[in-house]
Amino acid sequence: MSEKLSEPKVLISEKRIAERISELAQEIRADYAEKEIVAICILKGAFVFYSDILRHLDLPVKCEFMAVSSYGDNRVSSGEVKLTLDIHDPLQDKHVMIFEDIVDSGGTLQYLINVIRARKPASIKTCTLLLKPTSLRHEVSLDYVGFRIGPEFVVGYGMDDAGKYRGVPYIGYLEPEH
Repeated sequence: MSEKLSEPKVLISEKRIAERISELAQEIRADYAEKEIVAICILKGAFVFYSDILRHLDLPVKCEFMAVSSYGDNRVSSGEVKLTLDIHDPLQDKHVMIFEDIVDSGGTLQYLINVIRARKPASIKTCTLLLKPTSLRHEVSLDYVGFRIGPEFVVGYGMDDAGKYRGVPYIGYLEPEH
């Protein structure tokens, strides 16, 4: 028998996510008018956000994917970031935008910016769906932020808890277990 998953409580509705993605895309279009960007999706959590925002950009975009790991199956980052999937095309003199699902401590994003900066792009910008400002421990440049949230552990809209809940269409949180 398979275990029944508890339903996450809604933190940010599907409707509000869609509205905010449209607003973020409008900001990005204004900043990158007539420029091609290399849009890097950070797997696995950002894939839903990435695909939704790309459909709104109406810009020349080259899609790339990177994967990093710092959580494993835990709800707290180990603090050690590992690059598990890298891009192979050169980034020199290109306008790069990193798309993240969530910036928590900032360690992963800081690591990614350093990796990409070493490849000498024309520019690097960041776009995150969620930011936990009270959890930041690293200084990172955040150019586009969807929502600022509290310290709760969130799931849904591509984000998981040990591989579960990625398909939930809203951003939710789980009640603490007693």
